[in-house]
Amino acid sequence: MKLLRMVLATALVTFFASLNPLVAHADNHSANAATLPSDEGIVVSTMDTTGYTYIELSNGAKKFWIAAPTTKVKNGDHIRFVENMTMHNFTSKTLNRTFDKLVFVTSTQVKVAQ
Repeated sequence: MKLLRMVLATALVTFFASLNPLVAHADNHSANAATLPSDEGIVVSTMDTTGYTYIELSNGAKKFWIAAPTTKVKNGDHIRFVENMTMHNFTSKTLNRTFDKLVFVTSTQVKVAQ
């Protein structure tokens, strides 16, 4: 089952990358933050659990949390994600925390200025 999820996530990333290749941007997070698409954000904080990385993102004036398959990101990274579903009042038993809104994603990709 885990292998199937990884294969599907890889296929989705490949598919979406072929449709909309990353465009190089200046690495000015504060200037870009106001104009980011809804499927992107700047990493504010992270928490790792078994199988998931919870990532707090900033996009303009709003902050929100996503849950992604375990991934390595650091504060300040500009990431794009593929949304799967959104849950309200989601309680993580592992973190002993309830999120007002949590976006589950199938994959993340760090955008790198070239």
